[in-house]
Amino acid sequence: MGLKMAGHSKWANIKHQKARMDAKKGKTFTQLSRAIIVAARNGGPDPETNLPLRTAIDKAKAASLPNENIERAIAKGAGTYETDEEQLEEMRYEGYGPGGIAILIEALTDNRNRTAADLRTAFSKNGGNLGETGCVSWMFEQKGVVRLEGEVDEEALLEASVEGEADTYEWMDDPQGAEVFTDIDHLDHLNRTLREQGFPVKEAELRWIAHNYIQVDDPEQARSLLKLMETLEQLDDVQNVTANFEIANDVLVRN
Repeated sequence: MGLKMAGHSKWANIKHQKARMDAKKGKTFTQLSRAIIVAARNGGPDPETNLPLRTAIDKAKAASLPNENIERAIAKGAGTYETDEEQLEEMRYEGYGPGGIAILIEALTDNRNRTAADLRTAFSKNGGNLGETGCVSWMFEQKGVVRLEGEVDEEALLEASVEGEADTYEWMDDPQGAEVFTDIDHLDHLNRTLREQGFPVKEAELRWIAHNYIQVDDPEQARSLLKLMETLEQLDDVQNVTANFEIANDVLVRN
């Protein structure tokens, strides 16, 4: 069940480390509001019964999105807001980063042409290219992930993971904690199990996970990749970006 990681960091962890060091690089209010709108539209306006909505609201509050913005976004998603000027679509885009790294992008957009143009520009300026639908998605699988940050007892985590129907977990050094993985259908159950047993749950989310990871040891390639990932993540239409690379920690320190 357990898995100890050493020496390399995946994008999900690099992103969390960078977010802590640079609070300004967090998601924009537009991105946070859109995540709430779509979660409410897909699963209803009650965060108690809609885990993606609860997660989106938690992230919005952590980023200081005002309560009235949160309530407006829920109302828009539920169709109870007076003017629904935004018709948001969920889109998935795929492409390649420097060195052929596979990149998957989840977007919420009210204008597909603008989003595709923005993504194409971001890729071409940073040594990558936007690909056709299906070019890399076969390399990924969607999983439920519960992120724990803080002191975690391995024996207790093993027991709770079995009870919560988790598949595996991975330890994190910075910040200290673990990520627990499960089928998407079991995410709510796993999240509740870990919370009820007092684990330091930071967030629960659906995430695309690569089947295999490419190790990046070249500092120049690492720098280009990180710049591309950050450029993509800062676009208002982009919700999540994932990729199949790991960067050696000693290389990461130099970036």
